[in-house]
Amino acid sequence: MEEKDLALYPFITEASSYVSGLGFSLERLITSRAMDSARSRGVERVLQALKGEIYKPQLLVSDESKILIELLSYPFSRILVSCIDDNFLIRRYALAEAVSCYELLRLESSEFICSIASDFRVDVIPRDHEFDIHFTDYIRLASSMKALEWKLVNRKIQKGHVYISKEELARLLQEAIRDRIQSSLPLNIPQDICQMCAQYLSPIQTELQQMKETFGSGDFGAVESSMFPPCMVHAISNVRAGVNLAHSMRFALTSFLRNVGMSVDDIIAMFNVSPDFDIEKTRYQIEHISGSSGTEYKPPSCSTMRTYGNCYGADELCSRIKHPLNYYRRKTWFKHKNEGSQQPPSSEHDTT
Repeated sequence: MEEKDLALYPFITEASSYVSGLGFSLERLITSRAMDSARSRGVERVLQALKGEIYKPQLLVSDESKILIELLSYPFSRILVSCIDDNFLIRRYALAEAVSCYELLRLESSEFICSIASDFRVDVIPRDHEFDIHFTDYIRLASSMKALEWKLVNRKIQKGHVYISKEELARLLQEAIRDRIQSSLPLNIPQDICQMCAQYLSPIQTELQQMKETFGSGDFGAVESSMFPPCMVHAISNVRAGVNLAHSMRFALTSFLRNVGMSVDDIIAMFNVSPDFDIEKTRYQIEHISGSSGTEYKPPSCSTMRTYGNCYGADELCSRIKHPLNYYRRKTWFKHKNEGSQQPPSSEHDTT
C-alpha cells in the first residue's frame, strides 16, 4: 500500500507499523517546532469530528510533506481525545473518522477495499458488481445497524455467503473502523504529557462543552430542551454522539420532538450524525410521523417505553406522570407559572 493510502487510512495495521518505523518520539511529536503542522492538523481533526465530518486532503504520491503531516496528525489527535477522556467525544471522534473513510472506500477499487477488509480479518470475494462475505462476518459487522435492510433475513444469501454491493461493503467496514478506533480509546497518556498539550486541548474542550449544552444541534427555537424527560435527554445525547437508536426509541424521540414543536429540518439536523443516516429516508420518516399520511403520531406512553427498554434515568416527576409529553408540559408549566396566569397542564396524556 502506498504512503498516501496509509495517511488516508491511518488506523490499519500497516499504517501503525509505518509510523512506528519513522522513529518519532512522543516528546518530539508534542514539542518540536517541525511538528507544528501535524499538531494543528490533529486539533483540526478533533474539532471537525465534533461537527460530524473529518475532511481528508487530496494526496498525491509526490506530496511527501502533506502525507507526513496527515500521518502524524492521527496519533496526535488520539492523544488529545485521550487527555480529555470524555465518552461523548470518544464516540464522536471514532464515528467521524470512520465516516470519512467510508466516503473514500466507496470510490476505491475492489482490490483495495478487499485489502482493507483483510486488515479486519474479513474475507470478501469480488464477483462482478457484488461481493461475497461469510454470514458470520456480515452479522458481526452489521450488528449495530438498525435499518431493516441490514437484517440478515432481508439479504441475499447462498451457501453461507451474503451478497453485498461495494458501497454496502464500505458501509460495513465503516462500522469495523469505528469500533476499532472507539475501543482503543482512551490511551494511557501520562498527566505531564496532557499538561504539555494544554494549549491544543483548550479549543476542543470549549467546543465540546458548547455541544453538550445545546445537544449539538444549535437552536431549538421555542422548544425548551431543558424541560425534556430523562428518556428523551438520554436518547438525544446518544444520537448526537453517533449511537444508533433502536427503531422504537427513534420513533419515540421523533414523535416527541414533533409534538413539542421542533421542526422537521431541526430533527434531520440532529440525526445527521447517526451511523446509518440517510437524509431522504430520514425526512420521509419524520414527515410520516408528523402526519403527511393523514395520521399524526404521538410518542408512546411511559409504560410502553418501559416495555421496550427505552425508559432511562427516571426522576421523581416521572413517578407522577404516565406520558413523556405530560412530563414536558408539567415541567414547563411549573417553570413559567410565576410569569403570568396559567392553567395547570391537562392530564390528557396521563391515561394513554
